[in-house]
Amino acid sequence: MSYSLIRRRVALVAGVLAFALAGCSSAETKPAAEAPEPVRAVDIAAGQQDEPVDVEVDGGAAGVGVTFRKITIEPGAGTGEHCHYGQLIAVVEQGELTHYADNHPGGVRVYKTGESIIEGASYAHQGKNEGDEDVVLVVTYVVPEGKPLAETDLTHCDD
Repeated sequence: MSYSLIRRRVALVAGVLAFALAGCSSAETKPAAEAPEPVRAVDIAAGQQDEPVDVEVDGGAAGVGVTFRKITIEPGAGTGEHCHYGQLIAVVEQGELTHYADNHPGGVRVYKTGESIIEGASYAHQGKNEGDEDVVLVVTYVVPEGKPLAETDLTHCDD
C-alpha cells in the first residue's frame, strides 16, 4: 500500500471522527428544555382504599423483604387457599377478583378494576377469577426475610 493511500485513509478516518465529535459537543450544549429528565416515574396501577392503612411486619434480626409482582389469573382459575407471613397491598389493574376470607361480611368480597386490596398476616383466604377476562393484580408483598410470599400449608395460618 502506498504512503499516499495510507495518508488519505488516515485523513478520512480523522474527518469522520471530527464530524462525530462535533456532533457530540453540540448535543452537550442543547438547551435544558430539550434534555431528558433525570428521574422518570411510570404509574403501573392505582387504587383506592377507604380504610386507614398500617403496614407493620416484624422480620426480626433477618429484616423484611419487599417484592413487587404482577399476577394474572385466567378466567376460572384461582390462587388456592393460602395465608401470608407479612402483609400485601394490591391493586386490581384489570378484571374482577372474588376474594374469599372470613374477615369479609358473608365470607366473600368482589374487588373491581381500580380497587385496592390489603391482606394481613396469618389468615387463610383465596382469590378467584369468576369472570370471563383475565384478572391482573399489581401486588407489593412485605414479608419477613426468608419467608415465602404465600404459605399454602394452612397449619401455619391462624384459624
